[in-house]
Amino acid sequence: MGSYLLFISGGELVLVMLLALLFFGAKAIPDIAKTLGKGMREFKKATNEIKREFDEYSSDIKKDIDEVSSTVKKETNQLKQNISKVSEKVEKETNSITNDLNKDLKD
Repeated sequence: MGSYLLFISGGELVLVMLLALLFFGAKAIPDIAKTLGKGMREFKKATNEIKREFDEYSSDIKKDIDEVSSTVKKETNQLKQNISKVSEKVEKETNSITNDLNKDLKD
């Protein structure tokens, strides 16, 4: 909101105030200012609430992602261990069969 106010010069501001005074009268301007102030407060409050909820939900999502990532790492390590065990067993069996075949061929 503040960035576009930088483009309003003093003369333009005085002109807007005079027009407001002409259209609404001196008595209505404080009420209009109060209403605008309340509206701005409500808007800011709603914006902060939305930001808070977004931060809360995004932190929940980050926790879920971290949890899933941790589970995937654990399962991957378990699979690697299982594959290694199976590979060792297959190698032992292959060596045993090869040795048996070599013995049979020598006999």
